[in-house]
Amino acid sequence: MADRNKKRCSFCGRYEDKVEMLITGIDGFICNNCVEQAHAILREEQLLPKSDFEMSELPKPKEIKAFLDEYIIGQDDAKCALAVSVYNHYKRLMQNGKDADVEIEKSNIIMVGSTGTGKTLMARTIARLLKVPFTIVDATVLTEAGYVGEDIESILTRLLQVADYKVEDAERGIVFIDEIDKIARKSDNPSITRDVSGEGVQQGLLKLLEGSIVNVPPQGGRKHPDQKMIPVNTKNVLFICGGAFDGIEKKIAQRLNTHVVGFDSVQNRLNIAKEDMMKYVTHQDLRSFGLIPEIVGRLPILTSLRQLDREALRNILTEPKNSVIKQYKKLMEMDDVKLTFEPAVLDFIVDKAIEYKLGARGLRSIVETIMMDKMFDIPSSGAKSCKITLEYAKRQLEKNNLSGALA
Repeated sequence: MADRNKKRCSFCGRYEDKVEMLITGIDGFICNNCVEQAHAILREEQLLPKSDFEMSELPKPKEIKAFLDEYIIGQDDAKCALAVSVYNHYKRLMQNGKDADVEIEKSNIIMVGSTGTGKTLMARTIARLLKVPFTIVDATVLTEAGYVGEDIESILTRLLQVADYKVEDAERGIVFIDEIDKIARKSDNPSITRDVSGEGVQQGLLKLLEGSIVNVPPQGGRKHPDQKMIPVNTKNVLFICGGAFDGIEKKIAQRLNTHVVGFDSVQNRLNIAKEDMMKYVTHQDLRSFGLIPEIVGRLPILTSLRQLDREALRNILTEPKNSVIKQYKKLMEMDDVKLTFEPAVLDFIVDKAIEYKLGARGLRSIVETIMMDKMFDIPSSGAKSCKITLEYAKRQLEKNNLSGALA
């Protein structure tokens, strides 16, 4: 008699004390188990959209590049390649099983450029714009399974964490793998020990890049060996790789035959800008550097980032939304202090950054050294303004012996 007064699911007949939740309708009830089952059926029948955005609200490639322009100076070729790849990734997600006779394959991208040219900054900046899960991982910590370090699957663990462990969202995300050059094959290594962070890691990355179902440990592999694995399909995960590839210029020069010796070498030599060899990089050079052919083949889009010249470094110092100078002015403004720099100081900072060959990263190191004493004294001084002169900047660098520390 008591059971008649209990509410129960109109679909499966379970009573409310046997389920986690019972949703009330006009003339019936449905439990959480039946809701999940109905959702799975709709997904199998491809009646549920996998993406939560429409074509009309997709950021176009020019809009993506314009957003990057606000934060990054120069590198137009790399910006265009990245913008097109991300835009096409969105469109692949929206295809959603329609027009099955024409299946769009993903185009993973690899960015090559020396340190301080903006590879990681470009990835972090575009993450602000995206409506899909995005994560940045470092390839230097990856090793073959069973060795000290992180397994390949930890890349997808990070993506799951960003997606709040929603597998469906993670399966349409974007992963930026930084320092990809650090896992190059070390075939000329004289050591008799196994290369556990080189070619073996590349072999492990293949299944991720090409698209397959990978069992991912949700909390990392070694600390929780008994945890339940989560299957993640990487078919729709876009991979963007970046690396400095220090020394690849020699490989490019060999291929372009810029050091030939002979009677007609001068006549046959190409008109090559030797100070910017990186722009001539090809997939063949990546193979010569130590990436295995299978990895190179799964990264079809190759773009290079140019070495920053004096004008670019000068613009980076002041123009982007989050430029170093604007950051320090904001910090001082929070103490009601107006910070100004003499124009000669900015030129001096750029000259030093070029001298130390640290790229854009060197700008912050130099400004930090110049500003340290002021940042320490001014909050307690009650001053309302602060002007940095060229003499003061030179004195601070000499005092801290920055040239010796960074050279």
